[in-house]
Amino acid sequence: MPSDAVPSDSLTSLDGGVDGYGSAIRKRENTQGRDLSYPPLPEPLTVPVYDNHTHLEISDGEHPLSYREQLDRASSVGVRGVIQVGGDVETSRWSAACALIEPRMLAAVAIHPNEAPALDAAGTLDDALAVINELAGQPRVVAVGETGLDFFRTGEEGRAAQFRSFEAHIRIAKENNLALQIHDRNAHEAVIETLLKVGAPERTVFHCFSGDADMARLCADHGWYMSFAGNVTFKNASMLRDALFAAPRNLLLVETDAPFLTPLPYRGRPNAPYLLPNTLRGMAAHLETDVSLLSAQITANTELVYGRWDAEPVTAAHDDPGPDPTPRGGIA
Repeated sequence: MPSDAVPSDSLTSLDGGVDGYGSAIRKRENTQGRDLSYPPLPEPLTVPVYDNHTHLEISDGEHPLSYREQLDRASSVGVRGVIQVGGDVETSRWSAACALIEPRMLAAVAIHPNEAPALDAAGTLDDALAVINELAGQPRVVAVGETGLDFFRTGEEGRAAQFRSFEAHIRIAKENNLALQIHDRNAHEAVIETLLKVGAPERTVFHCFSGDADMARLCADHGWYMSFAGNVTFKNASMLRDALFAAPRNLLLVETDAPFLTPLPYRGRPNAPYLLPNTLRGMAAHLETDVSLLSAQITANTELVYGRWDAEPVTAAHDDPGPDPTPRGGIA
């Protein structure tokens, strides 16, 4: 989730789902004053791209869309596929199971840094990490994330658990030869120090990049990828645009972090993978480059990080998909 996403207590669990099998299992609570209608479809991209980070397990809006409806809309505007990202045991299981039956989806699995302190206090963090390690070996799971450090919501008392969880996720990613997706809020120096101390995975991605130009250059020095979300289009985001300009094109990715961080001109409304072209066009305008050229570069970068979306087969719709991808339980 983004550096300014809603806190976890403003997400509620859903009993049942939006459209039955594989439906959303979280709901974003509607904050007062938001326009809850989904924005219109943007002009389709000529060269398709991938959404590096999205949360289709979270429903939003006045009329929530199922993940299949989300992906159908995305396909219609040139968004070829998504990385569906988990943040706890339940959503990681959901992500892995849905990716197994949906050819436009690959999965990332992790315990979000803001979840780690409570699990550690309850004595269940190691159990949760064991589940993530197991999920990391499943087909069509291509990344460990989102993991990292968040010093905005977590005080000193919870930081040791975050560090322990982050380092465990780094080991899981390396042992399974998976990419690492990092959540970094108010913790740039500590995240970088941890990566250098433990040893970053070969493919490391700063999701929803929130650093400045100097940090972008440091990431480039280490070959770390930087994924930009809709907030790069915000009027007050000049620092992010400076970082975008400083980042090498071969290390750029793009994401929605849906349902959060809807790009201009629809800031505050529900976000979705089909709105990725708005962010991409904003990036291309700032970089003074052709949208199709930037799309081609980012598509190539994304496939270098995660592989092709058809590298591992999905379970055909008429086959037994295995476990229900809408689990209700906790740690197994």
